[in-house]
Amino acid sequence: MTERGMSAGRHSLDDIMRASAAWIWIPRGGDHERSDLQLVRYPERFGGGVRASMVQSERDAAAVLDHAVERTRAWGEPTLTFWTNASDRPELEAELQRRGAEHADTVAVFARPIAGLSVEVPADAVAEVVRTLEQVREVDAVNVGVWEQHPLDEAGLHEELAEVTAALESGEGARVLARLDGSAVSTGGCTVVDGFVRLWGAATLPQARGRGAYRAVLAERLRIGAELGASTAIVKGRISTSAPILARAGFTHYGDERAYVLNVA
Repeated sequence: MTERGMSAGRHSLDDIMRASAAWIWIPRGGDHERSDLQLVRYPERFGGGVRASMVQSERDAAAVLDHAVERTRAWGEPTLTFWTNASDRPELEAELQRRGAEHADTVAVFARPIAGLSVEVPADAVAEVVRTLEQVREVDAVNVGVWEQHPLDEAGLHEELAEVTAALESGEGARVLARLDGSAVSTGGCTVVDGFVRLWGAATLPQARGRGAYRAVLAERLRIGAELGASTAIVKGRISTSAPILARAGFTHYGDERAYVLNVA
């Protein structure tokens, strides 16, 4: 991990890890609660269950986790997935392990200043900003192929387009689509918050990996972030997929977030 006090641009390590912890997604049709921690109930389309993160509490770890478990049960969900972060107060990892939670995933938190950042993209990998219903349909096809989620129905596609359009018009962010030989094979989104451009939701179809489509999506999102006033890019990359690409692009690894799954049924 980078030493405490070092920074990406004007953002320090503490800034970066707090920004990473505060980065949550509340999907359409979900529920959420913010108290000592952030809780988000995911709809069935995304596998259901509750995600917990962003702990800031005066209570001890056992009490915080007890509340998360009780809320998960009240929502009628059988599983609680807890994402740990170095900025959590108190830390819950040991308490999760004590209760038999299963370590299910790890992501690396990467960040770096946008200024001077250049990503090498092959000529045949072309990225575009999503603005139309047909592009949203193509994004959904990539996401279904990668995440094995249920495809959006026609109403859901129109709702997604409305969200994408609103983000573009407000300057909040964008969704990007990349093509190889004219076919949509990769996608990712970006959102600008407090000087950071959050790079999220990257997905590339398995048969297209290693050909530069992810790099095209990355470069376009960085361009958009800079255009919208962000100074630092932050992204959570999986060790086996995007992390090596991010490291080669000059991103610094600032820490990890680990997911633990607890059966509460």
